Amino acid sequence: MIDIQNQPDYRNIPIDKVGIKGLKYPIKVLDKTTGLQSTVAQINMYVDLPHHCKGTHMSRFVEILHIFRTKVSLESITNILEDMKKILGAKSSHIEITFPYFIEKQSPETKSTGLMDYTCSIIGTSNGKKNTDIILTVAVPVTSVCPCSKEISDYGAHNQRGEVLVSTRFEKFIWIEDIISFVETAASCDIFSVLKREDEKFVTEKAYNNPKFVEDIARDVAKKLLNDKNITWFSVSAENFESIHNHSAYAYIEKGSAV
Repeated sequence: MIDIQNQPDYRNIPIDKVGIKGLKYPIKVLDKTTGLQSTVAQINMYVDLPHHCKGTHMSRFVEILHIFRTKVSLESITNILEDMKKILGAKSSHIEITFPYFIEKQSPETKSTGLMDYTCSIIGTSNGKKNTDIILTVAVPVTSVCPCSKEISDYGAHNQRGEVLVSTRFEKFIWIEDIISFVETAASCDIFSVLKREDEKFVTEKAYNNPKFVEDIARDVAKKLLNDKNITWFSVSAENFESIHNHSAYAYIEKGSAV
C-alpha cells in the first residue's frame, strides 16, 4: 500500500515536535522501599520532522515504547530516545512520562497508615549531542501557616494547603523519595492521608509553631537542593492556595546550568 507519510512536502516548513500525546500506559518505576512500583503513566512522545517530509509514522512510537515497557530508568529512557531517532529518521526526540507515585506514610502520633500520592514527571530529550537531557519533576502538597497572620492576631493564624514543584537535573540517579523529603521538611507541616484526633492536634500545633511564607518554603527547599552535589540544576516553585484570598501566593527559584 502507498505510504502517504513518506510523500514529499513542498511547503518548506520543518516541524519541531510531532508525535503522540496523552497515551496511558502501565509502567514500573524504582521505589526506594520496595524496589519497584507499578503505576500508570500518561506519555507524550515527539520527534522533529524535516521540511521535506509530509508526516511521521505514529504507530511506531507505541511500538518503541512497548519494547521498553518493563521498567522506567535513566538507561531505558536514553534507549527509547535513541530508538525514536533511529527508527523515525529524526535528529531530535522527546518524551514526557507523568505518573502518580505512592508512598506509604504513617500519621505522626497514632501511626495510622495510608498512601500518599505525588505527581511525578520524567522529561527526556535527545538532540544529537553526546548526553541525553533528563529532568525529574515532583509535585509535593504541603501545609503552610502565615507568619504575618500569626504575628498580628490576638489568637489563631490563617493556614492553607500549598504545592511545591521541584524539577532537577542530576549527575547520577536521584530518588523521588529524597525530593519529597526535601520539600516536606521545609513546609510548616507535611500532609497525611490518614489523621486521627491525636494526629490532627499534632499537625495543627506543629504548623502553628512553624509559620512559613511561600518565600520561606521556596528558599528552604532551594537550600537543601544546593547542598546536594549530585544536582546540577533545579527549579523550585511554591504556591499557596490562600484561605483568605481568591488568589494564590507564589515564589520561584532556579539555580544551576540549564542545558
